[in-house]
Amino acid sequence: MNRPRSASFSSPRRSLPAEVRIIGGQWRRRRLPVLHKEGLRPTPDRVRETLFNWLGQDLTGWHCLDAFAGTGALGFEAASRHATQVTMNEKDPQVFAQLEQSVRQLGAAHVLLHRGDGLQVLVQPPSRQAKGWDLILLDPPFASDLDAQALPLARQALADDGFVYLESARAWTDAAGLAEQGWRLHRYLKAGAVHAHLLRKG
Repeated sequence: MNRPRSASFSSPRRSLPAEVRIIGGQWRRRRLPVLHKEGLRPTPDRVRETLFNWLGQDLTGWHCLDAFAGTGALGFEAASRHATQVTMNEKDPQVFAQLEQSVRQLGAAHVLLHRGDGLQVLVQPPSRQAKGWDLILLDPPFASDLDAQALPLARQALADDGFVYLESARAWTDAAGLAEQGWRLHRYLKAGAVHAHLLRKG
């Protein structure tokens, strides 16, 4: 069996930055404010850069769901790369208000914001292609087991040829039951305490 390509970065997650910089696409180098709130942590620049190198830089025609949007770093990267629509879901009202400000700042008409539970939005999304999502971004709070809860729901919501990006405090491998759930590990990297996975249906 071919091993998935992997990468490893040594940079740990440090204190929360005051802003997040969009890495690529039409809003490249644009900076967005980040709310200072416990547990809120944007995906590091180098991890986002690697993710969209894996996915490709042009997401034209893609319908994407960022189920635990937080700072919006992942969802805005997808939108910047011309995804047809990006639905960003966030539960916290203050964080949601910050996302609204960022959408206005960018003039991001193709970004749909939804306030609600990250697991529930996988079951009953406010907007979704009939064939399922082309890309589902899962970056739930680290101090939770939401990654394990979200994966089976994401599989039901994903298009057959779609991708799931999972960011977690642990490595999801076959030993962790990945294959048993019907997933195939397409790409993987480790950056400090962060384990980043790009998954496809097995």
